Amino acid sequence: MIQRLFVGGLVAGFAAGLFSALLHFAFIQELILLGEKYETGALVHFETAGNAPAAEGHSDDNGDDGHSQDHVDGAAGEQGGDSALTRNALTVLFTGLIYAGYGLMLVAGFALAEQLGRKIDTREGVLWGVAGFVALQLAPAMGLAPELPGSVGADITQRQIWWLGTVVATGGGLALLAYGRSVAAAVAAGVLLAAPHVIGAPHLDEYFGSAPAELGAEFASRALGVGLASWAALGWLCARAWNSGRV
Repeated sequence: MIQRLFVGGLVAGFAAGLFSALLHFAFIQELILLGEKYETGALVHFETAGNAPAAEGHSDDNGDDGHSQDHVDGAAGEQGGDSALTRNALTVLFTGLIYAGYGLMLVAGFALAEQLGRKIDTREGVLWGVAGFVALQLAPAMGLAPELPGSVGADITQRQIWWLGTVVATGGGLALLAYGRSVAAAVAAGVLLAAPHVIGAPHLDEYFGSAPAELGAEFASRALGVGLASWAALGWLCARAWNSGRV
């Protein structure tokens, strides 16, 4: 049992993390780097109001249609090659470790379900992965969308408390929906799923930030898409590894 937990969780989870890192580099990394430029002031949103071509070209403060900025970016790229490599390597490492942790949580759920007489095949493993995505990413994002660098949010402690409560409530609600056998369980599931959103996530009284709203919306949608694909892969890989270790 212990071997199945570690193989199904750590190995399969880390493999799913590598897949997630690949998707991150393909769909999210460029948006994060662009958001960081707005955050540091290298790019300024609406700095050339009324001049659409210059705004689209992200011109710098001197209004030279972006040529000076391209030169600065090129120089920074030459000097920061090693740091970029280190950053990408750490992204791969930490993403793998995070999903390894998610994998351990998932196979622990598999073990509990098995003790209750429920066999988890790869199809059901994918459903468990999607449920994990809903609990840890989609439901919290309905109140607190993934934030691009340059965005401004409410107090971080308040947001973390709301996020944790949403994860616990959503996970419990989904479990009751999937395995509950009574009307009371279904009602309790509905209450748990709705409660965090009835309470409401902490927000500022007004919206502001250095990054364009359009860029933030694209980042949030891509982050959720990558999360769904990664969690589905995690569920499939964990279920496959869990069943391959069955004796």
